[in-house]
Amino acid sequence: MRLRALLETDALGLRLLGGEEELDRSVRGVMTTDLRDPSRYLSGGELVLTGLAWRRDAADSEPFVRILATAGVAGLAAGEAELGDIPADLLEACERHRMPLFAVNETVAFATITEHVVRQVSGERAGDLAAVVDRHRRLMTSGPAGGGPEVVLDLLGSDLDLRAWVLSPTGRQIAGASDAPLPGPVRTALAGHHLTATRTGRRAPHRTTVDGTTYSLFPVPNAARDAGPASRDVRTSLLSDWLLAVEADADDWPSARLDLLQGVTQLIAVERDRRDAARTVRRRLAQEVVELVQTGAAPGEIAARLRVAAPVLLPGLGAAPCWQVVVARVEWSGAEGTATGGSPGDSDSAVASGSVAQALLEEILVDPAVTGPECADRIAVAQAGDEAVALVPLPGPGRLVPVPGEERFEAGGAAPALRAEALLAAVREPLSAGLGDDGRLTLGVSAVVDSPEGLRGALEEARHARRVAAARPGRVCAAGHDELASHVLLLPFVPDDVRRAFTARLLDPLRDYDGRHRAELIPTLEAFLDCDGSWTRCASRLHLHVNTLRYRVGRIEQLTGRDLSRLEDKLDFFLALRMS
Repeated sequence: MRLRALLETDALGLRLLGGEEELDRSVRGVMTTDLRDPSRYLSGGELVLTGLAWRRDAADSEPFVRILATAGVAGLAAGEAELGDIPADLLEACERHRMPLFAVNETVAFATITEHVVRQVSGERAGDLAAVVDRHRRLMTSGPAGGGPEVVLDLLGSDLDLRAWVLSPTGRQIAGASDAPLPGPVRTALAGHHLTATRTGRRAPHRTTVDGTTYSLFPVPNAARDAGPASRDVRTSLLSDWLLAVEADADDWPSARLDLLQGVTQLIAVERDRRDAARTVRRRLAQEVVELVQTGAAPGEIAARLRVAAPVLLPGLGAAPCWQVVVARVEWSGAEGTATGGSPGDSDSAVASGSVAQALLEEILVDPAVTGPECADRIAVAQAGDEAVALVPLPGPGRLVPVPGEERFEAGGAAPALRAEALLAAVREPLSAGLGDDGRLTLGVSAVVDSPEGLRGALEEARHARRVAAARPGRVCAAGHDELASHVLLLPFVPDDVRRAFTARLLDPLRDYDGRHRAELIPTLEAFLDCDGSWTRCASRLHLHVNTLRYRVGRIEQLTGRDLSRLEDKLDFFLALRMS
């Protein structure tokens, strides 16, 4: 289609500001962005829609338009909702680069323009998917009752015989073929493959085979998050993108069908933006509560804020007898691993890391399999610098829960508390693939507190637990409050070289002896310490005569020069075994 056709469509409300001589340019797609540099998402021929959030001052217009012109963009449409009139410096930059510039009236949604362009371009390129896009457009514009992404996926199946699923970066199924939900291991494998392929810069769609079935994976970008600092590094932005998995080999498709599937991902992205917008209020309220907790506000003030937030954070619950706090952080090794390419300590990097951590923590906690069906829609995640902080309400005993198949409620039991490792069980594999060799996600989980007064302590407890997790090896780690009251809190902070030297000095003589004589001195030492030095209990556990046990313990003392009747030496052996 031509730019001129868009101008002639009254329903779009476009007003030409400059570039009339360029209106015969062809439009091959549409992209919504507020990135300062969107070049990696452009392939040429797009109509670019922008809300101008990238513009901080007049000097920003020239480099932005130059990037669009270099990429071969067909035209630029700027929304008037944010700034009112389109800035003169933007018009001048477009004139210099012969870039057609349109103004979008504040009453017209970018989604309306996107859907119109996708429908028109699809109709011109091929007929097979045009009906799908058109029917889905009508359903989407009718509001939430239209069915969201489930509708377009059902139409793909009925019109084109294509089974498809929308997955989150952690492998959670957001929408999909109603007659065949993807098994958990398949979803995890697809999400991991998508993240790995995207990190390596491979051009989508990504083709992969799982359990003998071939899938083609199309990214569904999150336009709202792409406008933030986290989008400046593909390693961080990909961790918040959905993906469309199609059960087919896209290598066999003509280019027209590939383009049409890209159009479908844009329609799904519209629904993604709607869902993200629904979280905005919860995020803001959570941000207010977390800021009050961090600044040491009076418990009464925190409780008052929670009462105001209750209709949003606690729908159908009224009040939360109990709370837990979860803290998450994403870190990248090396200067180039920060989200802005700057030093790890700069403010932009902190905001970017915090934004990615917020997206991932929301994704982990929104899964009903993790938090339970009653809490999944009440999760509120705030961003605190380079960390994300989630307030998780846990209904207590006596709460009313719906009775399946009946129009009544009955009292339920207490909701189970979140456990650190359980949060990561289903997402560790795909997230490890997305984080690669230079990224880490660490989580800390607090104990349950039964009043707003306990939230400050819970926040600090969750942060301490996260630091314990950060001291462990691995790309995705978590720790809970129960690990803060033992030696486990101290051991991870011992330098690696000190740990190795300490354990080698105490345990290497025993390992060498066991290797030569099969004497099982190490298992004997572990059992002896587990039995608190009781000869009888230890001999019984090992099915040995007490004299045999005394011989082995004597050999351990001879080889190491230690005395296992002394508390100090018992403690040294205990720590060496835990650090080995």
